[in-house]
Amino acid sequence: MTAMICLIRGVNVGGHNQIKMEALRVLCESLKLCNPQTYIQSGNVVFQIKEGDATKLAARIESAIEKKHGFRPDVILRSTHEMRDVIARNPFANRKGIEPNKLAVMFLSGEPEPAVQDAVRKIKPDVEELHLLGRELYIYFPDGMGRSKLVPLLARALKNAGTARNWNTVMKLLEMAEKLG
Repeated sequence: MTAMICLIRGVNVGGHNQIKMEALRVLCESLKLCNPQTYIQSGNVVFQIKEGDATKLAARIESAIEKKHGFRPDVILRSTHEMRDVIARNPFANRKGIEPNKLAVMFLSGEPEPAVQDAVRKIKPDVEELHLLGRELYIYFPDGMGRSKLVPLLARALKNAGTARNWNTVMKLLEMAEKLG
């Protein structure tokens, strides 16, 4: 069995697209996903699968949420191995003073097209620093993410194709996945 990390975009944000984590866990069980465990209220689930196509699985989860809750969020999956790789490639890993709650990883469903990559690289952030590496965009928000003017610029450039988690959450989700095996 393979442990998978499921990141659901735009759940329980600003009073929209509400899903209780218990309902999300039950939904995963109904899809025959093994040992689903949720983490905090922002659409994070870790579970085990017998092998399979991650793209088809993400679409199944999206469809099940739409049927049960009336909206269709983007679902992004990463295996334990892929999440370890995300952590290993952290361009901020050897920098002193980086606060983990101000470091975010935006997980993308796929590697952006060259034109989208160029659009992201042309963004000139105020104080933030960003690094696009494959299907992940690492962003450091020294003043916090909440007031950043970078977030809407990224959403436009990436066409809302990803979902971000802070570094503490990334590390916790890997820990949960590793415990599942």
